[in-house]
Amino acid sequence: MLESTRYIPDESTMLRFGKKLAENILQVQANRAVILYFNGDLGAGKTTLTRGMVQGLGHQGKVKSPTYTLVEEYNVAGKMIYHFDLYRLADPEELEFMGIRDYFAKDCICLIEWPEKGEGLLPPADLSVNIDYYDDARNITLIAQTTLGEQILRQL
Repeated sequence: MLESTRYIPDESTMLRFGKKLAENILQVQANRAVILYFNGDLGAGKTTLTRGMVQGLGHQGKVKSPTYTLVEEYNVAGKMIYHFDLYRLADPEELEFMGIRDYFAKDCICLIEWPEKGEGLLPPADLSVNIDYYDDARNITLIAQTTLGEQILRQL
């Protein structure tokens, strides 16, 4: 498994890194959805990184956490980007009721916070993004889970 760790000293660096990550995903995207799992404690920066990705690809509006709606969608750079926040999910079966499988169509990017809440119903990640506190900064460890994930990491 290919792995890379980055030191992120502040929010603006997190946003820039999100933009770079999203641009790399666009360059390698295959004939299917690209799936990223975001792991980290509350307030670690998962939504901030997601905002950097979505706005970095050209979205002009706000990028908010879909904590209560479960998913926000954005049509940018010719792709559908689905941002999931499963923190408040009580039962993975709720994902079936919302038609979760339809979101993983080809030519989209799925960004999933708290993926362990949907275990058993979510497809495997191409890239796991682990965000850890490091004093006042963050360390981001990216772990490729598939060949596509490895391609993304190699370009970063």
